[in-house]
Amino acid sequence: MPKLTWQKSSYCAQGNSCVHVAASAGTVHITESSDPSRSILAATPRAFGALVHTLKLKENRTRG
Repeated sequence: MPKLTWQKSSYCAQGNSCVHVAASAGTVHITESSDPSRSILAATPRAFGALVHTLKLKENRTRG
């Protein structure tokens, strides 16, 4: 696997539990900072976009 440049989620609160994302050719990698095994989920950009879209819809529903 190529060396990944991780970006912390802008929704990360203070503390150890943050989602991090990195991109490589045709793949979006997702991990969680408090995971000691550094498990990485890999998704296509389309699938990752659908996940983010769904999470934003759910967030908007809980606010309203």
